[in-house]
Amino acid sequence: MRGPLKPILISSAVVSILVAVLLWDSPRSSNKTTTSESLLMYCAAGIKNPVEALARAYEAEYGTMIRLEYGGSGTLLSRLRVARLGDLYLAGDSSFIEIARDQDLVAEAIPIARMRPVIGVRKGNPDGITTVRDLLRENVRTALANPDAASIGKQTRILLGQMNLWDPVEAVVTERGVFKPTVNEVANDIKLGTVKAGIVWDATVNQYPELEAVEIEGAADFSKQVTIGILKSSQQPGTALHFARYLAARDRGGTVFDRMGFVPVEGDDWAERPQIVYYSGAVNRIAIQETIRDFEEREGVDIKTVYNGCGILVGQMKLGQRPDIYHSCDRTFMRGIEGLFRDPITLSMTPMVILVAQDNPHGIRGLKELTQQGLKVGVANEQQSALGKLTADLLKQQGLFDAVQANVVTRTPTADLLVNQIMTGSLDAVVVYRANAVVVSDKLELIPIQKQGANAIQTFAIGKNSQHRLTAERLFDAIQTSASIDRFQQAGFDFKLKIAGNSESRDE
Repeated sequence: MRGPLKPILISSAVVSILVAVLLWDSPRSSNKTTTSESLLMYCAAGIKNPVEALARAYEAEYGTMIRLEYGGSGTLLSRLRVARLGDLYLAGDSSFIEIARDQDLVAEAIPIARMRPVIGVRKGNPDGITTVRDLLRENVRTALANPDAASIGKQTRILLGQMNLWDPVEAVVTERGVFKPTVNEVANDIKLGTVKAGIVWDATVNQYPELEAVEIEGAADFSKQVTIGILKSSQQPGTALHFARYLAARDRGGTVFDRMGFVPVEGDDWAERPQIVYYSGAVNRIAIQETIRDFEEREGVDIKTVYNGCGILVGQMKLGQRPDIYHSCDRTFMRGIEGLFRDPITLSMTPMVILVAQDNPHGIRGLKELTQQGLKVGVANEQQSALGKLTADLLKQQGLFDAVQANVVTRTPTADLLVNQIMTGSLDAVVVYRANAVVVSDKLELIPIQKQGANAIQTFAIGKNSQHRLTAERLFDAIQTSASIDRFQQAGFDFKLKIAGNSESRDE
């Protein structure tokens, strides 16, 4: 939470200065392009000042006109629901974005800043208001935002409802106070003295030097996230995402939001075309490559994918490499590098199988038959790959390790190489993942390994030091879409979503 609230004078002159400072600080990229496009953005009224400043700065730098329509978050959502036009929707709290998602209005969402409810009073608090109960006093005329129109009104109703005070406060405001459609109108009434108090956002008070804030007990739990959504109606989603990333960037929008009394989120560093380094076990390639291509095209970002055995990838990270994303072949290959990443999320599972020639000339039905004298077996390298380690662990568990190793003629860093070798007939059997075998299932015979421990579980983790965390999170969202899940299943994976520490997963 922020420290003591400090009033910040917001006037047209100050906004102009902030725009000038922002533009002065903005480095010019040699590949920057300008455009005559325009974007229509619906913006919660309480967020007007920073958004107005940033829109003008963005227009000056990139040539894209930002047309802004203001209103309460709920009012704007109702307008969107009917019109289904526009490019962006900035809501005072993320619950409206979730509603918009549920109504198929919003594609992506990016967090911008945080706010919490406070009681706004005139500077010096002349009426001695210290708690919500003081709003019930006969000499206190109160303004509240309409719960159905503005995000602060919605949160006020929920917060006071939990305190069993909503009904009496609503009755008093209905009788001798006033309901307003936006938080700014509540603040203006307090400023003008037509009311003694009102419940507003802390960031709103910060923008009025004539006001001060009275903390509401328990309101910290009602801190809400200002969030921008990219509308599905947008005909230029790449440009809309570009401006949304600009608003959320730590060193662009974040700076202005902070100056204007908001608490900015931990945003990405600004880049006209961000570059994301994505380390992935080779087994995941088929499942994710199309989703990554689609994401690059829509978002206007570059994803540098590095596919390899997870032992090799982990070795590179231990030597200092720092990818933005690490998508493991198996969760055991998170060990030793946990400190580099945020909590890993279990994403999928694929079982281990044995691949043999289509007529299975050696009668292989399981691991035991791999011990036949003279058999040429291929396995993955135990040090370089998750598959190799899982294979070795499984054979040791079954008491077959030494006997099978006597037949092993090749150890490769990835399973793809094993599949290629058995396709040429140079091997009699290989141990791979089902996900490796799907593409050759019509040419080779796949033998399931019905043993405990014969499953690889893939995890997804975002680097703690990534400068593009929010972009990486949106890529993770793209991986969870139904189209992406279909790709996982077609590639031989079972899709499971499980956040570390949770007891349940989702099977699709």
